Amino acid sequence: MESEKQFGKLFNLITLESDTQLELILTTMNKSNATYILTQAVKYAYEQGCFSIGESEVISKSIRVLGRPEENNQEN
Repeated sequence: MESEKQFGKLFNLITLESDTQLELILTTMNKSNATYILTQAVKYAYEQGCFSIGESEVISKSIRVLGRPEENNQEN
């Protein structure tokens, strides 16, 4: 029986089985996916001791602001 090799893991959450899967994530990413991935990245970095609680809160607030629906904004 051949065991499957893990290509990698993003933020200790998303298991990657190949570079093709990573490429698919990158090429199909939308705003909702990007917000989710940024949120998970910040959580992971905080768990690893990369940010203080205050820094994490500022980043978290920034993500929430970016996640709000845009009002009368014509730029994408």
